[in-house]
Amino acid sequence: MPKDKLELPDIKSMFAAASKAIAAREKELCAIDGVCGDGDHGTAIKGAMCAANVSAKSAQSIKDAFMSAGMAAMSDSNGSTSTLFGSLFMGISDGVPEGASDLDSNRLYTAFSAGLAAVRENTEADVGDKTLMDALIPAVKAMESCKSAAESLAKAAEAANIGARNTVELQARFGRARNLGERSKGVPDAGAMSVATIFSAFAGVVS
Repeated sequence: MPKDKLELPDIKSMFAAASKAIAAREKELCAIDGVCGDGDHGTAIKGAMCAANVSAKSAQSIKDAFMSAGMAAMSDSNGSTSTLFGSLFMGISDGVPEGASDLDSNRLYTAFSAGLAAVRENTEADVGDKTLMDALIPAVKAMESCKSAAESLAKAAEAANIGARNTVELQARFGRARNLGERSKGVPDAGAMSVATIFSAFAGVVS
């Protein structure tokens, strides 16, 4: 049954599902990243999400689950991937009320908005720049005014996947890929694909 609210076991299951989904796409994400970048994104995000999942398992609260996951991802030391995804989860934690035992759709939107704000502190990229922000920004916006936690994550996953697919036709403006100019078109952004994968896994758990 779709969830109206998320509780701590749901959050832990979400991280477990996301870690598994990312691991399954490691080679694909590396191949995508190899066209315009260093070709290591799949390995980097797999490491970050695995660390996040392991750390979240022992959390005693929702707020702690996201904070622990973010700190673990950040500490995994996979360059910008660890920084950006770590700051996302830590930012979400900052947006969770102290002592909250569940997250309804309103709290979920507030928390993920705080996560997006934290990522913005680490990158100037926006929609259209062919980065993870092409999936993350639409995903968070899609969570506004939803009626349940399940709907929030389903809408977010849908928006993230559309945003990730749209990066195929974009020219990169950040990172190593920007040096390729027009040649960076024709392949999706690996970071955006990872965001879409994570949100799809999150949504799958609570649907």
